[in-house]
Amino acid sequence: MDAANPLVARVAPCCAARRKIALIGLALTLGYLVVLAGTYLTGNFFADAQGRPIANDFVNVWAAGRLALDGNPAAAYDWAAHKAAETRAVDHDFPGYYGWHYPPSFLFVAAALALLPYLVAAGLWLLATLAAYVAAIAAILGGRAGMFLALGFPAALWNVAAGQNGFLTAALIGGTLSLLERRPALAGVCLGLLSYKPQFGLLFPVALIAGGHWRTITTAAMVTGGLAAASWFAFGGAAWAAFVHWLPITGHVVLGKGDADFARLQSFYGLARAAGGEGTLAWTVQGAASLTAAAGVARIWRSRLPYDLKAATLAAAALIVTPYLYMYDLVAAAVAVAFLLRFALPRGLTRAEIVGLTGAGALILAFPELTGQVGLAAVLIVVALIGRRITQATAHDCDQNRVHADRDYGFPPARK
Repeated sequence: MDAANPLVARVAPCCAARRKIALIGLALTLGYLVVLAGTYLTGNFFADAQGRPIANDFVNVWAAGRLALDGNPAAAYDWAAHKAAETRAVDHDFPGYYGWHYPPSFLFVAAALALLPYLVAAGLWLLATLAAYVAAIAAILGGRAGMFLALGFPAALWNVAAGQNGFLTAALIGGTLSLLERRPALAGVCLGLLSYKPQFGLLFPVALIAGGHWRTITTAAMVTGGLAAASWFAFGGAAWAAFVHWLPITGHVVLGKGDADFARLQSFYGLARAAGGEGTLAWTVQGAASLTAAAGVARIWRSRLPYDLKAATLAAAALIVTPYLYMYDLVAAAVAVAFLLRFALPRGLTRAEIVGLTGAGALILAFPELTGQVGLAAVLIVVALIGRRITQATAHDCDQNRVHADRDYGFPPARK
């Protein structure tokens, strides 16, 4: 009797698929822990063989916070002064420089972390942002499947290795989209906090205006403005003046001269520059991709498509429109994957989705060996899978409308 029940027929494969996702995520998570433990024991992660802190991207956060606590927050944007603070943070010199490119509102977080010893702050930063990210993905997909999808997502490993903020970015994007329908004001708070990395919020106004989510827009604007005002009061106008002064200089060095390596940029701009294209061509390619993504998001968010597909589209498109995108930022792609899976699992995963998501994960995981825009390729695979589901949903909706119209006019339903 149960076998003839279509509900049971759908639920059983869905539960089995969720268990497989959880098991695969758990296996990947354990593998990451083994890799990180081995790297730590060899003195190449967190601390070197002498027990000294290893400088990675987190050092720029702690150093900026320390300068703010010392009463000179504007110095965080001065490369020489900031590099000297980074050297003091780890108590030894190191090659290269990790720049502080964030608005002064993010100095609140940096200053709080700088109250702690460097290694303690680094560990707390990763654990706290990881917890927020896992909670966001679990809220979308639910249960162990959501938790282990987050932990096992390949970009998570590279974010931990770099000590970066990919977990926080993904948590805020995921929080915004998971709360939007039920708690629009709280979604606006998450979106406002995302202003610490504004390049990832570029398409949210397009989507929210198209969908008529005015309460979220208003709340996000208030939070963003409030953070800016509070940071102006706490750190002074000089910090904002330094941010505005150094921002185009940083853009010229990173995007113009390519001092941070074009092959590491996981964007259409990076792809064009890594292939030998000049700046004008690269910006043209990036601009075309961004406009296409914006037009697609606007059209989809105006439609009557299921919310999961709208959210998946926006989360993926948010990664396409920015030229400044690194592998650790692709943790946010887990948000798009989670919404895609939430839509697909009750309907049954297709072979294309299984192969595509596996391939996308493999590309991200193989980044150190496969240099170039493999992360961009992974995002485009996810976009293609979302687009496939959108096409199917649109065709199904058209069929349903046609059936209703035929019935209204007394025609029999068309035979399949």
